[in-house]
Amino acid sequence: MEQLPKNLLPDKASPEWLNKGDNAWQLTAATLVGLQSIPGLVILYGSMVKKKWAINAAFMAFYAFAMVIVCWVGWGFRMSFGDKLVAFLGKPAVALDEKFLLGQAFLGYFPTATMVLFQGRICLHYIDFDRRGAAGENELSCVDTVCAIMAYVFVGPRADKDREMFPPNNIIMMLAGAGLLWMGWSGFNGGAPFAVSADASLAVLNTHVCTASSLLTWLLLDYFFFGKPSVIGAVQGMITGLVCITPAAGVVQGWAAILMGIISGSVPWYTMMVLHNKVKLLRLVDDPMALIHTHALAGTLGGILTGFFAVPKLCRLFYMVPDWEKYIGLAYGLQNGRTSAGFKQMGIQVVGLAFVICLNISTTSLICWLIGAIVPLRMTEEGTTNWR
Repeated sequence: MEQLPKNLLPDKASPEWLNKGDNAWQLTAATLVGLQSIPGLVILYGSMVKKKWAINAAFMAFYAFAMVIVCWVGWGFRMSFGDKLVAFLGKPAVALDEKFLLGQAFLGYFPTATMVLFQGRICLHYIDFDRRGAAGENELSCVDTVCAIMAYVFVGPRADKDREMFPPNNIIMMLAGAGLLWMGWSGFNGGAPFAVSADASLAVLNTHVCTASSLLTWLLLDYFFFGKPSVIGAVQGMITGLVCITPAAGVVQGWAAILMGIISGSVPWYTMMVLHNKVKLLRLVDDPMALIHTHALAGTLGGILTGFFAVPKLCRLFYMVPDWEKYIGLAYGLQNGRTSAGFKQMGIQVVGLAFVICLNISTTSLICWLIGAIVPLRMTEEGTTNWR
């Protein structure tokens, strides 16, 4: 493995370039994100499904966390942030050597080991405030939801009797898991600036403001149209808010975060509660967790709304670029006479979403086909209840 320049290799535990505050926050943020998966998703998904599937759902989240960490340090990090192999993909390489891990990260005043722990996604020329997820985080976004939906297609639907009634097995634990997911998202978005900065504070605040607005919007719609609020609806509204605000967390104003919350709490509600039973295409895929609505749609809304509401000054603070026209939301492009730049950014947002969706469809299909050629993709009915 290549070595970093000697001036970046530390000769003591706390080199001059190390900012202890930033490093402490990044490690804390990475831990908060990890808590979203273990125990957050383990409790949430284990409680949300039927009792006979509870252990299976929880255990999948548990062992997936371990598997992703191994794959990430084995080749994922260097493919994302190492030497370029092709235009959109890096060369696979391990991130385990101390000479590499103890040097200064390419962004931020902390070791690369901290960066490896926190980073998670390939960065595109696309306004996405939280471009980084901690290793092992089962990121709830449009991109990764496409993978889940493709897996649903390959595995096949549930039995008709299981699709008709799908109550959670433990509502209190479901709320506890949802709470861990919500609070852990502070590290998910707050760690994106790689510094203990004002931008990080704004990102955390916007995250909670949007999520609260989305949750309350979903509850109000449930109340007005069905006569009573729904606990499961509250969780769904929370998730749509978290997913929607993620690409915009530190680059939009607070009022925009509230509007994004209202949109993320109403549009997915409408598609899930009204359109789903009317549109045949939506019924073709067995989607027990409603990922199409609460994740894929909410993530798409987040990417597009970020391209509309992104504040040029906040983008410059986060991306550290002086050019006003490189990152400018359409709303501000129209306001400042930079209409073409605003529409260009909206186009980049849409193209970015389309690219990663197509990439995930193809790669997930290939992976499922290869696994299915070796072992059955679908567990037997007896197997779902025989975990020890």
